[in-house]
Amino acid sequence: MSAAYVANLTNDGTIKVVDTSGTGMTSNWGNGTGTFNNNGTFSIDDSAATSGSTTNLNFLGINNSGALTLAIPAASTAITTVGSGGFTNSGTWSINSASGGNIQIIGGTSVYTNTGTINVSDANLNIANALTGTNGTVNLSNGADVTLGGNSSGAGQTFNFSGSDNTLNVTNGTTFTGVIRGFSQGDQLDLNVAGTPSYDSTTGILTITTSGGKIYTYDIGAGYTGSFANTVGGVVTYSGSTPCFLAGSMIRTSQGEVSVENLQVGDEVVTFDWKKDQYVSRSVAWVGKASATVRSHLPDDEAGWPVRILKDAIAEGVPYKDMLVTSEHCLFFEGNFVPARMLVNGVSVFYDQSFTSYEYYHVETEQHSVIIADGMLTESYLDTGNRSSFRVEGKVVRLFGRNASWEDDAAAPLCVDRDFVEPLFRKIELRGNRVHAGHIPTETVGLTPYPDVHLVTATGGRIRPIRTNGQHYSFMLPFGTESVRIVSRTCRPSDVIGPFVDNRRSLGVAVADIRLILGKHHHDISAHLQAEKPEGWYETESTECAWTNGNAVLPLGDHLLQEKIGILSLTITAAGPYLQNSDDREVNQRKTG
Repeated sequence: MSAAYVANLTNDGTIKVVDTSGTGMTSNWGNGTGTFNNNGTFSIDDSAATSGSTTNLNFLGINNSGALTLAIPAASTAITTVGSGGFTNSGTWSINSASGGNIQIIGGTSVYTNTGTINVSDANLNIANALTGTNGTVNLSNGADVTLGGNSSGAGQTFNFSGSDNTLNVTNGTTFTGVIRGFSQGDQLDLNVAGTPSYDSTTGILTITTSGGKIYTYDIGAGYTGSFANTVGGVVTYSGSTPCFLAGSMIRTSQGEVSVENLQVGDEVVTFDWKKDQYVSRSVAWVGKASATVRSHLPDDEAGWPVRILKDAIAEGVPYKDMLVTSEHCLFFEGNFVPARMLVNGVSVFYDQSFTSYEYYHVETEQHSVIIADGMLTESYLDTGNRSSFRVEGKVVRLFGRNASWEDDAAAPLCVDRDFVEPLFRKIELRGNRVHAGHIPTETVGLTPYPDVHLVTATGGRIRPIRTNGQHYSFMLPFGTESVRIVSRTCRPSDVIGPFVDNRRSLGVAVADIRLILGKHHHDISAHLQAEKPEGWYETESTECAWTNGNAVLPLGDHLLQEKIGILSLTITAAGPYLQNSDDREVNQRKTG
């Protein structure tokens, strides 16, 4: 069905086009000269088709205050074109696709206004102009890919990610002011801003510092405990899991033990009031469910492997059966919550790599609580901004307000301090040898103290040190060199010291003084010690040294542009130890053979 010659169209009722033939249909609306006002329900449903469909909405202006839905098969074309009348959505605009396709909102010269909700599920949507408005919402789910054009796009908008493998591509990320919620492992935020990311879990602000020292901030929500990365092309990704239970976890309720997948809103669960040393029943307010796919190329604690805590691993009967939780799920000890990943010893607490994917559950009580799962004191769900990542299980009994925080709303403090966690780790580790059917750990990788520091030029040339003397490394630089990268091995303290150290940054070397020597003259280089650092340097409170991430940019200015060669001197105050790679082990074997 089409109405290609209509100039003006106002819908206060229901217009519903459904094609069940199985072939892709064509549906064209408007001749580009009038206005489309949708105050009712307008839907085009060709989801039964096995081939691509074509849908065109062509008006001078489009105003949607009702519900507009396009349900189309894979590889479809759906173009919404506007002119000087612009695009305004104060209702619900939904696009559901089997995947991909050419789906666009284009035309006009002014910004597009969204004060309602735009839903994009498993579809690629290109919004040509800036999308702005007050209290607008854009929901990306199940592999959605949304591209925002224009400057200052996203102002007044909240972008909710749910499901997995969603992408938000912001053409001009330097002017993006939207709010991101539910961003999780597998999603991508393509800001087109290359630089070094840093994240404040309290404020929820992600900061990207470019190699030129410019700083851009983005509100992605508080509470993330994993790590963020930013590629050379400016694509932000997250590695880390969400604290949850796997199916089969038994939650203690007032009616006995109930598997987490069978809990319902309104059920009474037993909670522990540790301040009063008593047990109290509280109602389940919400149960969420989501799925995870393991990314085995990442470090174990970021890959998404669930943590298996063997029966009796903590104490006799605690847990009373094997317990499966995500790595960020917290266990309760002595008045504090501790993430499970910090207690992994490889024997009685380990990453279960038999999983490639799994479903997991959140259980929220009326207020954040210490609950009992598999006989173990643990946490209920605390909504720090990722509720939209989950499907709701059962009925919903209330509307949800602001996002919570660990500082203000948690039933107990989140503690990742080594002084508190390491004694717990050692106690559980010692007990691990007595746990029946303990896991056989993988072969321990050796350590090396050698950082393998070298420089890489802008053309890819590798420069080895001409001299090393303790902490001092000297390199000869050719004329014309304006910058180099300080490259080295990297290590994560959580790997080389132990998981009870809550530092999962990939650290290269700690660099203090840098001096460029040109004959009788020398120049002190301090870009790495400035507040706005070049790419590849970690933020630090110290004014004496800064850590690299193993590949850090060092700008040198124009000192070597006049056919001069120079000596670059680095003072490296800390390095390693590092995990040995296969080459290291072969060298050691030859030395001892």
